[in-house]
Amino acid sequence: MGLFTQIVMFVLIISILVILHELGHFIPAKYFKTKVEKFYLFFDVKFSLLKKKIGETEYGIGWLPLGGYVKIAGMIDESMDTDQMKEEPKPWEFRSKPAWQRLIIMLGGVIVNFLLAWLIYTFLLFNNGDTYIPSDSLKYGIVVDSIGEKLGLRTGDKILKVDGKKATRFNDAILDIILGDDITVDREGQEITFPITDEGKKEVFQTQGRNFMAYRSKAVIALVADSSVAKKAGIMAGDEIISVDGKSVVFWDEFRNTIGNSANENLDISVRRDGRVENLNLTVPNEGAIGIQLDIQDLRKTDTYDFFGAIPAGFTRTIKVLTDQIRQFKVIFNSKTEAYKQVKGPIGIVEMMPKSWDWTFFWSFMAMFSVWLAFLNILPIPALDGGHVMFLLYEMISGRPPSEKVLEKGQIIGFVILMGLMVVIFGNDIWNIIKRFF
Repeated sequence: MGLFTQIVMFVLIISILVILHELGHFIPAKYFKTKVEKFYLFFDVKFSLLKKKIGETEYGIGWLPLGGYVKIAGMIDESMDTDQMKEEPKPWEFRSKPAWQRLIIMLGGVIVNFLLAWLIYTFLLFNNGDTYIPSDSLKYGIVVDSIGEKLGLRTGDKILKVDGKKATRFNDAILDIILGDDITVDREGQEITFPITDEGKKEVFQTQGRNFMAYRSKAVIALVADSSVAKKAGIMAGDEIISVDGKSVVFWDEFRNTIGNSANENLDISVRRDGRVENLNLTVPNEGAIGIQLDIQDLRKTDTYDFFGAIPAGFTRTIKVLTDQIRQFKVIFNSKTEAYKQVKGPIGIVEMMPKSWDWTFFWSFMAMFSVWLAFLNILPIPALDGGHVMFLLYEMISGRPPSEKVLEKGQIIGFVILMGLMVVIFGNDIWNIIKRFF
């Protein structure tokens, strides 16, 4: 059921986004009395799964789940219907409409995607608030693993700025560091600024950013497993570790490292319990784990919004998501980071879905992906909305449209580029699956 839920959630999200995006083209086209011949969810190459003609438009579902389209009469698009273009323009055709109307029709899908994301973020903030970890609540700084160290970070650092911008939220700082150029930290009372290395980013992307940085906590025990070495030694939930073999311990990472490096060794452990010190003794098992969990201090803060306050906050969130996605391109196209190897297609995205239904994730992912679709579609690549907009802007500025030959060749080149990218992305998904078996 887990995989089934993941697939259903992904298909539903994509279907809603595609339909709404195409409605963004369809509605202004109809408003400007432009004939829309087809409205399809997914592509109907050679045949369609379902179709029904209502009025002048054929509505249907294709079999190839790579998006969708509306076929507008008198327009060179992915259908490459050049025969229609050889005839004299009809009043209801796209090419007969004023440039400003054509521009609105082409921008409609992108605008709908942006407005949808804004609407979803507004209601999420109104309903759930905005939960985050304030950077100034990290009294003991951060704890990093070997990958975090390759980025230049050190355990105990306090994040002050990324690319000169004050780090106010720990959650945002993690992404900002991956996408940034330099970072400023407070290290043992000294303010230090250093570049974020491409080699470190490469390691982060190879592990998909898992756990390279967390906030540092005191060595307080939350849970002791039954029948564990810690239980037998007398360690109890609520104990604070203060020393191991006479060496002072303050933080959880210090205690964890000591235990992990002491397999099969006998250790004297001192804990603070109810204001008094207890001295205990245990032998660390071969696997270097003694059966305890950290008492993680909940540093999260939630800002709440009324409906009218959620509207501008939702807009701000949408702009930030868009900005972060634009910033990702700089990293993806940097060959040293090899971030392009982690770009996910449909197969990889399905694996990101939760295995049980989660409405908060559903709407959050839809909003994020809607912004992503808006950004991708507005890129000035022929065959995308942005390519059509580019040619329309040229026409509006120069006073004459590009020739049909130029439009046709541009459409073909853009289509080849997009198909090439899809092959690479699908191949990357498949290769990542294959690697798991070796």
